[in-house]
Amino acid sequence: MIYTRPIPQTDPARPADALPLAGGWAWFTHVELLSRSAPPRIVHHSDLSPETLVPLTAARPDFAGLSMARPQIMGILNVTPDSFSDGGKHNAPDAARAHAAEMATEGADLIDVGGESTRPGAETVADAEEIARTAPVIASLKGGLPMSIDTRKAAVAAAALDAGAAIVNDVSGFTYDPALAPLCADRQAPVCIMHAQGDPQTMQQNPHYKDVLLDVYDFLAERLTALEAMGIPRARMMVDPGIGFGKTQDHNLALLRRLSLFHALGVPVLLGVSRKRFIGTIGKATDPAARVHGSVALAQAAVGQGVQMIRVHDVFATRSALSLWDAQIG
Repeated sequence: MIYTRPIPQTDPARPADALPLAGGWAWFTHVELLSRSAPPRIVHHSDLSPETLVPLTAARPDFAGLSMARPQIMGILNVTPDSFSDGGKHNAPDAARAHAAEMATEGADLIDVGGESTRPGAETVADAEEIARTAPVIASLKGGLPMSIDTRKAAVAAAALDAGAAIVNDVSGFTYDPALAPLCADRQAPVCIMHAQGDPQTMQQNPHYKDVLLDVYDFLAERLTALEAMGIPRARMMVDPGIGFGKTQDHNLALLRRLSLFHALGVPVLLGVSRKRFIGTIGKATDPAARVHGSVALAQAAVGQGVQMIRVHDVFATRSALSLWDAQIG
């Protein structure tokens, strides 16, 4: 199998032979052809068939009412006592509402509410407890920004959708609870499909791949096909390569270097890299809250590869950086 990675550019001096990347702000003239059995090779897009070009160039439809023609910021609202970066800070209802309001003011487009920590080694939370943490907060925020529920469980997602959430964001790629995908199909809820190797308790215990980039791509391609067969149209799907979920630092960096490959899946791409441990390792920031600079750098680089949505803790810093980046590319 040949995998086709567009080589993104954002220079305002766009050549006449450039094609739009996913109908967005980036463009490309050349692609990198990848396979499991031969060295990578770069060719002009004119060497590709029209069928191969369609998923690379086609504009992505709005996702839960949000335009995919510009970068969107998903603000993280963890209502947990034990998340790796901000556990215990926003799990009281008043604190959660205040933080959501703060992120809206700072420039978030979407609020992602999570009631179960997925940090390495985290224990599974009972459905009832996860619902008690998330549904009341979502109900109290209804009428503001669109919300997603960050969960692996159908019961939790159902309660969140009833309370006012619009999107289901599953870190297991809809492999944990077989009832979750049919629920989303029935409710016509857009979904974010993330790759993870293993579960939070085991995922960082010696993760390994034949080729992390192509293995993650194949997993997401299979999940898109499976969920489509369950009644979720591709227009309501988004993919996330799952940085830090069953991946070493080298795995993370390999995915980040070639993120634009995932546009070949024909759906929007979400990146969740904010404050991850490898940012602290490389950027010499032990305290997760001090990893804002590295997180923003990676967010900006991802948007330069055409990634449509960035999941972040530090909304103001990310929005400020992306506003300046947008201004300088014209």
